[in-house]
Amino acid sequence: MTIIYAILIFCVLIFVHEFGHFIAAKACGVKVNEFSIGMGPAFFKKQKGETLYSLRIFPIGGFCAMEGEDEDSNDERAFNRKPAWQRAVVLAAGAFMNLLTAVILMIIIAFWSGQATTVVDEVLDDSPAYEAGLQSGDEIVAVNDSRINDWNDILAAIGGSKADSVELTVERNGRNISVTSAIEYDEEAGRSKVGIKPVVRHNIIESIGTGIKNTGNMTVMMYDIIKELITGGVSAKELSGPVGIVYAVNDTAKAGIIYVVYLSALLSLNLAIMNMLPFPALDGGRLLFLLIRKITGKRVTDEMEGKIHFIGIVLLMVLMVYVTWNDIVKFIVPLFS
Repeated sequence: MTIIYAILIFCVLIFVHEFGHFIAAKACGVKVNEFSIGMGPAFFKKQKGETLYSLRIFPIGGFCAMEGEDEDSNDERAFNRKPAWQRAVVLAAGAFMNLLTAVILMIIIAFWSGQATTVVDEVLDDSPAYEAGLQSGDEIVAVNDSRINDWNDILAAIGGSKADSVELTVERNGRNISVTSAIEYDEEAGRSKVGIKPVVRHNIIESIGTGIKNTGNMTVMMYDIIKELITGGVSAKELSGPVGIVYAVNDTAKAGIIYVVYLSALLSLNLAIMNMLPFPALDGGRLLFLLIRKITGKRVTDEMEGKIHFIGIVLLMVLMVYVTWNDIVKFIVPLFS
């Protein structure tokens, strides 16, 4: 099942990315010669109109081959003959689709998990909150006289507290009352608690906002990691390739399907961000050359750009070999030691 999950995730995310290029190319009138999922020899081919659709045996890539994408073409519908803004739209469409996929998956997770409110749903037996007299239905409005807006505020105020007790202001039957509760430390969770669970509601509008917000937080986290890699704060040995992703899928699958969905969102966003980096052969690198050629005119030739992108592809393949070797040393070798 792990292999099946991993293949499905790879194929879906690659399909989404390449489909973004495909629909943008068609919308801009660019001729698409082939749309393929997978790499290596094709085991399925179907010609429909001007485009050949194919499936290939290795589910680790894919491509949308456009006329005039990597060569000079005189076809009036060739990619290289389209206005710069249309070429930019086509190049950015793959990353945009992966970003959109990540947002949708994060919205699904937010709706599935629900939004914790400030209303107490359950007071655990023999907990400090139970001893203090908190009741189901109490709405917490302040912690230590500090106004709170959501459940995260409560977690932050109580979870990070070093005190022995906490004062909670709750609304009960239309009036505010003050309750002082002891605090106990949860070793497993690594934070303090009083022993209450919130009412959780499943609201699609709130889930959309939460999903977008969490995707934004995840984006900031990924850019911080990239910055740390560049500055040396994080070792390149921490990078993972396909083997590491398979093991990550295995671990998350054990935790439940919702964690697989979260990993898929993480990978989709990662694919979007990495593809937009200004590195040769990546979509971001091609966008950078589009800008450079717009500014410099014909001083940067198709042949010159093609050679630079080829060097980029070679470097990316070297990086792939490196991270795959790291994964083998990290995950496979210990199985035989």
